[in-house]
Amino acid sequence: MNGAGGTSGGIGQFFIGFIMMCGGFYMLLNNIIISSGGYGGYGFSRWGYNFSVTSGMIMIPFMFGVGMIFYNYKNIFGWMIAVGSITALIFGVISSIQFRFKPLGAFDLIVILVLAVGGLGLFLKSLRDIDNFDD
Repeated sequence: MNGAGGTSGGIGQFFIGFIMMCGGFYMLLNNIIISSGGYGGYGFSRWGYNFSVTSGMIMIPFMFGVGMIFYNYKNIFGWMIAVGSITALIFGVISSIQFRFKPLGAFDLIVILVLAVGGLGLFLKSLRDIDNFDD
């Protein structure tokens, strides 16, 4: 009879590792606070002035690109402008997101990491053949 993953690995290790891994990663992700950092744009400083490009400014070339595409869908320049604008908008939103941990005690963090990473290791170990496994 085959075990987890069609190998001769342990089914018990599979389920215990899977439950530990799910619980640990759930607790880890539950302790992360996600907040927005602002307008979702880009900024740089030159010659003592601060220049910023907001997400609204990125939509202007996008509108021209979409207009070019609707006028002639084979227009490569219109596709480049539209795809480039959407890419810049996505990266601008992603770069403005901030991730922080909730205040945790050392014991809580150690328990979460042991559950998540230990469960992952046990889960992956169960997918190997017991016959070919060197301890």
